[in-house]
Amino acid sequence: MELRIDRQAMVPVVQQIVDGLTEWIVQEQVPPTTRLPSVRQIARRNLLSQSCVMEACERLVAQGILASRQGSGFMVAALLPDYCRGSNGSEAGDEQHGRVTQSPWRGGLKLGAGVLPESWREPDDLSYAIRQVARADMASLFNYNDPLGLPALREQIAKRLGLLDIKALDEQVLTTAGASHALDLIMRTLFKAGDCVVVETPGHAPLFELLRLHGIRMLEVRRTPSGPDIEALEALLQQFRPTALFINSHHHNPTGSCLAPAVARQVLQLSRTYDLRVIEDDVYADLHNGSGTRLAALDDGERVIYVGSFSKTLSSSLRVGFVLASDKLIERMARVKMISCMGTSRFCEAVLAGLLASGAYRKLVQRQRQRLSTDRVAALQALEDADWEVFGKPTGGLFIWARSPVADETRLRGHALRCGVQLSCATSFSPSGEACDWQRINVAYACDPRARQFFRDTAMDRPRTF
Repeated sequence: MELRIDRQAMVPVVQQIVDGLTEWIVQEQVPPTTRLPSVRQIARRNLLSQSCVMEACERLVAQGILASRQGSGFMVAALLPDYCRGSNGSEAGDEQHGRVTQSPWRGGLKLGAGVLPESWREPDDLSYAIRQVARADMASLFNYNDPLGLPALREQIAKRLGLLDIKALDEQVLTTAGASHALDLIMRTLFKAGDCVVVETPGHAPLFELLRLHGIRMLEVRRTPSGPDIEALEALLQQFRPTALFINSHHHNPTGSCLAPAVARQVLQLSRTYDLRVIEDDVYADLHNGSGTRLAALDDGERVIYVGSFSKTLSSSLRVGFVLASDKLIERMARVKMISCMGTSRFCEAVLAGLLASGAYRKLVQRQRQRLSTDRVAALQALEDADWEVFGKPTGGLFIWARSPVADETRLRGHALRCGVQLSCATSFSPSGEACDWQRINVAYACDPRARQFFRDTAMDRPRTF
């Protein structure tokens, strides 16, 4: 059993052992109750300490992947979790909006998934922070939250925004239960049924569905590798006079593209000329390598409403996001928040505040960025070798937007099915439901052997030229 441990990586060795053992069980389809080699054998074979191997095995027992028996060591659990044995259940986020619904393992590799794989999650720091809050902060266990959110967390968020050159006071920050909740509060506060807004296409399906839920009409502007098509945007503004623009600044979902500085300045100029609010969705900010250009950092007229989230990086279950806006707008949104849901979870916010204050969250996203950077380089090379067309070649974030040389969608999906890969629905990323032959590829899944084989198969199937 070779685990391929990288001692230069920032991912802890114990977590790499957990990932390696899980991958071995899944890809080799190891039968339930199969006994593993002894801890000593695994450690010796992979030049590891027995304590690291033992800790990894104990974690897998806690996750339900392994079972332990006194005197018999560790064995594969009799009933594996859904994500290891295939499931028809859906996951949160994009996967609940008609995308991919099966497990990333035997049920099919979700190449277009909108989140990090479960195997990438690191529970130690989060578990410790949860225990600390449970032991020492009884108010967070039982009491309602402040209408604006936990003061300690809002202070930490304001500090982090300062690192992005975004000026923020604590009272201008409103915490939410994730970015979707933030967008919902913005819509409830600012818009009414029949209002008209501009959205990017391709774009984020849950945003489109939320706008439809509120009866808000969408105008589509094409996303380019440097941001929205400025000429097309101005034409829409002149003709329809929409009230707002929803835009991703960094690592746009699904294309992975970032807003170029020149385009950002043009967007703000148009917002001033046409009295347009700009809702800047920057949920992948912590997966960006470097500072970059944010509309909120350039804005001097309180036209930009900035949305962020920690759910993509820390935990999809620990729903914490935030909105940065003017004092008056935050006050209005806080009233809507209290009426609609009585506030956000003080417990979740206390856990996150502790992780931010201790530096544990900063180290976590640093490891994620490094791991994604390595996988992104490999994924882009695999796509290039298979003659896929790549949109803009992203330098950070989760996604690559690419088009296969196989023009026939049925044949393409047939290749994917044979390789155990699931692709996103062809209409997923269009506000109007228009089919698209581009694919959202999650970097964290693209180096899986099934994805590699899928790319090779599409290269072999491309039309020959003579």
